[in-house]
Formats: sequence, structure tokens, C-alpha cells
Amino acid sequence: MFLTELIKLSEAKRILNENQIILDGEIIDLKDSYLRVLKDDIYSKHDSPPFDKSAMDGYAVIAEDTFTSSPNNIKVLKIIDRIGAGNYSEKTIEKGEAIKVATGSPVPKGGNAVLMEEYTISNGENLEIHGAVTPSENIAPQGEDIKVGEKILEKNTILRSQEMGLIASGGYGKAEVYKKPLVKLIVTGNELVEPGSTLKKAEVINSNKFTITGMLKSLGLDVEIDHSHDEIQELKEKILNSTDEYDVIITTGGTAISKGDIVIDVIEDVGEVLFHGVAIRPGKPFGFGVVNKTPVFMLSGYPVAAMGQFDTLVREYLLKMQNITFNPKKHKRISNVKIPSSLGRTDFVRAYSTDESVEHALNKGSGIIKSMVEANSYLIIDENKEGIEKGETVEIIYFELLNLNK
Repeated sequence: MFLTELIKLSEAKRILNENQIILDGEIIDLKDSYLRVLKDDIYSKHDSPPFDKSAMDGYAVIAEDTFTSSPNNIKVLKIIDRIGAGNYSEKTIEKGEAIKVATGSPVPKGGNAVLMEEYTISNGENLEIHGAVTPSENIAPQGEDIKVGEKILEKNTILRSQEMGLIASGGYGKAEVYKKPLVKLIVTGNELVEPGSTLKKAEVINSNKFTITGMLKSLGLDVEIDHSHDEIQELKEKILNSTDEYDVIITTGGTAISKGDIVIDVIEDVGEVLFHGVAIRPGKPFGFGVVNKTPVFMLSGYPVAAMGQFDTLVREYLLKMQNITFNPKKHKRISNVKIPSSLGRTDFVRAYSTDESVEHALNKGSGIIKSMVEANSYLIIDENKEGIEKGETVEIIYFELLNLNK
């Protein structure tokens, strides 16, 4: 099956959106939550810091006792206790007294400032002070960072290291996040062999296995990889078995109209093909279907086409499964090259872009993977344009901005 009537990119995205699945939540250890997506708002269980905390190594004092102190006007206080971080003093500071404290330790009762150790000389219980402090100086007050009951993170936040630390400060050791989709990648083709093999006639290296795996990893996803020969029954069994265990199935190869290209026919037999053929370049022989309620993305066997299809149509769907909004930033650049196109087709041209311009475009064949290595961006030609002229302002998307940890 091959649809000679290609649908527009916008129509393909509409169908994908209508069939979008958002996964349920799960509670995981906070240490495992990096780049996961919060399911609900988080409210702090307590103040942070939970007490007035010393911001310096030094001495907790009554600030007024230090007024007018200087190297030329030394005052002497009495040291009544010494504490470190993780300890506290039961004593109350009275006029003329001081307690030695460490960074992070609670400020003892009665003290209203911390004098840095550099401005003191201790001799037994006597403390010479060579400088002055003002009330509250060098003290992090209770609740300065977050207060009990305060909303500290919004739902749907992607958790980075700083959010993980904030959740911990709020009193949580676990987080409820959206589940990550379990992905099955089935690479099809009789001609495919693993790297390191001695190539026989008509054999090619299975590079899609690695490129698509890497692209899934860029979204923080793990993938189970399988290979199927161009045998209808073998592929059918692998597809049906995968729907029981995985949230998404991705295939490569077998999507065009040629002898032995069987993926579209198999999906149509065991499920439903919702569309096949999109007016994009590279990658028009792209298919999407559903088998046993499991979405199936059918990518080209050509490496560059498969990568372009993934970036254009698959990446957003996988992110939305975790309730992540996908809206990569587009940049304006001046094109230093003329690139032809066709009306009614959206082109994603492999290009090398600088901070000011597109220096060259790599509009080569769908199987030339080296062109993706030499490029750092997609130059987008809208379906309503017949190409771009040299010197024209164009839109680009840098590859790195497509990743989850951008």
C-alpha cells in the first residue's frame, strides 16, 4: 500500500494529535527523577531553612555589642559555647557574650548577628572583636528560601538538578512523575547486518538501529531493539507481541512502494494505518497506525529520511506522552545559498548555520548519513514557497534544541 496523495504536514500532525496518548503517573525515588515530568504541584512541608541559620563561620553575638568595634577599638566578649553544623546550643546569649558557630548551624537564642571569624581573636573564653556587625547580618532567616505550605513547583515541570534539590528541601524523598513511554524499535530488512560483519553482496550495515536509539536517548527514553526479516508472518508476530509490553512501536524500512516493503501492509492487516505518505522532504514515505491501541510509527529505511521523520513527527508525540510541550525555538538567519523546493511540500534541509547565516545546505539524498554529521540545523522551507533565494531571511532549528535536556 502507498498513498499517491500525500497529506500535508499540518494534517499529519492533526491526526497524531487526535490519537495522542498521555501516560499515567508513578511515584519514584527523587534521585531517579532527573528529566522526568511532575504529575502534580508540590507544596513545601516545612520552612527552609527550618531555623535562623548562620551564613558564616564565626560567632553569634548581639549586634549592638559590636558597635564601634574596629582594629583600633577592640572590644572583648565572653565565649559561652561552641557548636558546629548539625548541632545546636541550649544556651541563650546575653549582653557581652558570644557563641562560636559554623556555617549552617542554628543561631542560638539571644543572638541577632554573626561576626565573621576573620574579625576576631579568641583566647580561651575571651573573644577579641576587631569589627562590627548590624542586626541580622550573616544570618539566613528561617523560611528565607521556602515557607511551609508554599507551592514550590508547578505540575508538568521538567525536573533538572536544581528542581530535584528544591523538592528535597521541601521535605520529599520521592516524586510523582509521568511514566516514560516504553519503546520497541523493530528494524526491518533482509539486507541488514551488524557493524563488524564482512559485507556480502546486497548487504548493508544496520545503522538505523543506532541513529534512532540515539534519538530516543536524547529524550531520556530507553528502547528495546529487534530485527525482522522481510517476512510477513515474522513481522506480524513481532508487532503483535510488542503491543502487549510496550507503549510505542517504531519500525524502520518497508514503507515505500516496492517489492518486499511489507510494513504498511502488515500494520493494515493487524490494525489500522491512519496515514501513509506526508508532503515533507526528506521522508515522505512515513506511516502512522494503531495496533491494539498501541501507536506505531513507520519510518523509512533510509537513515537521513528516518532521522528527519523522527524529528518532524515522532519526537513531539513521545514528549507529549509525558505531558511535555514541544516547541523548539526557531532562529532567523540569512541564507548564503539558493535552495529550490516545490509548492505543497515542507522541506527540512540539513544545513550548517552560524550565529548570523546559513553557510551551506546539505540537500543530498535520503540515505547519505554523513550529511547529518556535517549539519547542525534544519533550514525550514514552508509548503507555500517554491524555494529560497540567496540573501533571504529563513528559519532554522538547531539540532541540539530538539533534545529534552536542551
